[in-house]
Amino acid sequence: MAGKLDGKKIAILATDGVEQVELTEPRKALEDAGATTELVSFEDGEIQGFDHLDHADKLKVDRTLSDVSADDYDGLLIPGGVANGDFLRADETAVKFAAAFAEAHKPIAAICHAPWVLVEAGIVKGRTLTSFPSLQTDIRNAGGTWVDEEVHVDQGLVTSRKPDDIPAFSAKAIEEFCEGEHENMPQPAGAAAAS
Repeated sequence: MAGKLDGKKIAILATDGVEQVELTEPRKALEDAGATTELVSFEDGEIQGFDHLDHADKLKVDRTLSDVSADDYDGLLIPGGVANGDFLRADETAVKFAAAFAEAHKPIAAICHAPWVLVEAGIVKGRTLTSFPSLQTDIRNAGGTWVDEEVHVDQGLVTSRKPDDIPAFSAKAIEEFCEGEHENMPQPAGAAAAS
């Protein structure tokens, strides 16, 4: 897949508590395909990666949310991790950042607990997606359809369940980022998406 994403720039939205492998492995796949990636978080410095419930490595933040917009990127990757997903969905700036990608019809790839951010951003209504199984009620309550699949693609939205799904998740994310904007991508709904 080398060169498939040449010239594409992908934001990776994460904070402390990110499931490290869900950030580092898709990131490597995107970069191997030619993309430039930037880890975007709340503050400069580093975030704490996790291997399930154990501390993993510190990961260097490239840009802060206050310094970027969806206009700067061709797509968005949101890795999982229980704490990561929960911290991100509770932050208005992070939620609006994610919603802005849907508003601009730009592809979004979210794995494991990351779809919590999509729920909060109001972009799952009428969509079919997968996630870590414990999120299925949240997705249904937000008007989405939850499926138990290794990877699911719905009009530029790529979702997967867990670290075992990373190879399929990365491959589909590369495909969707390569395709670019998806005019049929449903738009955010509700107060969370309002600017």
